[in-house]
Amino acid sequence: MNLETLRDYLLQKKSTTEEMPFGPEALVFKVAGKMFALVAWQETPLKISLKCDPMEALFLRDMYTAVTPGYHLNKRHWNTVTLDGSVPEAELRRLIDDSYILVVQGLKKAERDALLL
Repeated sequence: MNLETLRDYLLQKKSTTEEMPFGPEALVFKVAGKMFALVAWQETPLKISLKCDPMEALFLRDMYTAVTPGYHLNKRHWNTVTLDGSVPEAELRRLIDDSYILVVQGLKKAERDALLL
């Protein structure tokens, strides 16, 4: 998956914003002000960090060498995926979806309700 396709997919998520709060090296995608994806867009290959259920995070790390503990993030709840083609695109999209859902589920009820409008 290239950067343009990745950005398009991330920005299709409802109420998603793209920011660069950590400097020009990282694109941060947020929903309701909470980060669900961080893309190291200047790296080759690209890397994306995504929130993940802790048990699934460990499983994914065992399954794919391209999935490692979240770089500069809580390693229990975040994975970094190197987009070298070893993780199928459908699986990557599922991981992005799961990250978005986990963050939305952690929002206050009023914030979640506002996303439904």
